[in-house]
Amino acid sequence: MTGSHCARILLLAFLILATTACSSHAVQPTDPVRDPWESYNRKVHSFNMGFDRYLLKPVAKGYDTIMPDAPQRGVRNFFRNLSYPVTFLNLLLQGKGEAAMNATGRFLVNTLFGLGGFFDVASKGGLEVYDEDMGQTLAVWGWEDSRYVVMPFLGPYTVRDLLGRSFYGYFHPISYMIREHDAYYLIAIDLVTLRAELLSFDSQLENAADPYVLIRDVYLQNRLFKIYDGDPPAPDYDALLEDF
Repeated sequence: MTGSHCARILLLAFLILATTACSSHAVQPTDPVRDPWESYNRKVHSFNMGFDRYLLKPVAKGYDTIMPDAPQRGVRNFFRNLSYPVTFLNLLLQGKGEAAMNATGRFLVNTLFGLGGFFDVASKGGLEVYDEDMGQTLAVWGWEDSRYVVMPFLGPYTVRDLLGRSFYGYFHPISYMIREHDAYYLIAIDLVTLRAELLSFDSQLENAADPYVLIRDVYLQNRLFKIYDGDPPAPDYDALLEDF
């Protein structure tokens, strides 16, 4: 199956899902400010959970069973190392020139001495890890609050982060390989290895009263943490008390 055929199938699945979601009844909102599209988002969430349950998770569990832990870490290190161009560009766009140079040093060390990034030599040497994207850059530029949205196959986003994702393909090596050479196997490997890394969190989802709310809140909190480089502002408790 060619890359263009895969793209058509994914688009068709999205259109069917969107039509179904729009025709469904509304649900009681749990966070109308951050998640005003919850009725639609829950439908997409259910679709994604079905895709995970019947395809992605079994493949990831098989991979986790046959692949020892050390090589698994190496593969994840390799894919994280590939994100350097995206991180470097967004560090510059956020005015973090020194961090951009440090990220370059980290990338060169892992690429040259870590066999292309399979071994995280830089972390052992005390070099800081950076993880920046266009969604974070847009937040730094002033787009702080954004509505939550769940995308088919891609999972949770905000509108801001999804827009930022559209710039991803121009700078990430995997997106370049897909665009220029239909090398979809790279993103498939990336997805499966990432899902295997997250298998340990499945029990938390299974025990959650509402897995949708858990995923949403964890995602939004994680994005806030990244936007403020690990030091998000404290909640405005005075404003919260005004609602009572």
